[in-house]
Amino acid sequence: MEAYTGFAYVYDEYMDNIPYEEWGEYMMTLLKENGVSGGMSVLELGCGTGTVTRMLSKSGYDCVGLDMSEDMLSIASDKTFEEDLHIIYTCQDMRDFEVPYSMDAMISIGDSMNYITCVDDLENVFSCVRENLKENGVFIFDLKTIHFFRDILADNTYAQNRDDSAFIWDNYYDEEERNNEYELAVFVKNEDGTFDRFEEQHYQHGFTIEEVTGAARKAGLNVKSIYNAFTKDAPDDSSERLYFIITR
Repeated sequence: MEAYTGFAYVYDEYMDNIPYEEWGEYMMTLLKENGVSGGMSVLELGCGTGTVTRMLSKSGYDCVGLDMSEDMLSIASDKTFEEDLHIIYTCQDMRDFEVPYSMDAMISIGDSMNYITCVDDLENVFSCVRENLKENGVFIFDLKTIHFFRDILADNTYAQNRDDSAFIWDNYYDEEERNNEYELAVFVKNEDGTFDRFEEQHYQHGFTIEEVTGAARKAGLNVKSIYNAFTKDAPDDSSERLYFIITR
């Protein structure tokens, strides 16, 4: 089943607990510290409904958003039009993409990179990043950790029921493959009061730091910094999300 089809239309509603403003500020701080200021170009990989892309655009960045879900991009485009912003959106797979011009920076947050489920595909992502990033450009992205999948999320079920929608979210963690499988059942209310049911399967992977740094270097990129999310602290065994800063 394709991910982010039915769920795309209630995604922002159920992500209202995510502190996107703080995430965006942290990202912009990292960009500026790495020489990427307003007016420069930024490509967001796995942009989803474009929440962070629009934040960057409002702060003066020249933004492009890339995602492989047409439904998510449709919502992103509608919101961008409503806010009178100028952002290019492109429906591509981050393992095999190209953009019309080289970018000053690329970002990927909200664990979009965890949807890459093997080292070979991660190397493909990094190769595309290198081909489409300017010399001395920077790629900043986050990853949920193995600890988070194995010790916090695994085998838990989450459910929410709201006026116009509901979902049930089951998690299964495969220790050997280091993949977390999300099974989603989403119910969206129609105008006549009935509900449409959508079922989706999502897979996310837990990478070791060594796998990420090795794949980046193999693609010709340089690993500059690795932070415990939203800090400048080094990762440790309790880290749930990491930020990687990689340069070309």
